[in-house]
Amino acid sequence: MTIRTACAAAALATSFAFLPAGAFAQDRAPTADETAQISAALTAKGYTSWGKIEMDDGKWEVDNAVGADGKRYDVDLDTSFAVTKAELDN
Repeated sequence: MTIRTACAAAALATSFAFLPAGAFAQDRAPTADETAQISAALTAKGYTSWGKIEMDDGKWEVDNAVGADGKRYDVDLDTSFAVTKAELDN
């Protein structure tokens, strides 16, 4: 191993040491049971349809949820399936 290679490897390893735990965790789609619980929570809040659902950064993210007002929202739910945020989708 050359000095240049060793220095590059050390720099790369050091840069990864400062990333938070789970930084390499992949987003994922919900299971069938999780989909049912998310759907029930969204319906209870008055949403009539929605698009993609994925787990991201420890929360469920729902794209293009259509609210009772007919507007589209991006909605976040926590791991207990409670709606924590609904932001108007522009």
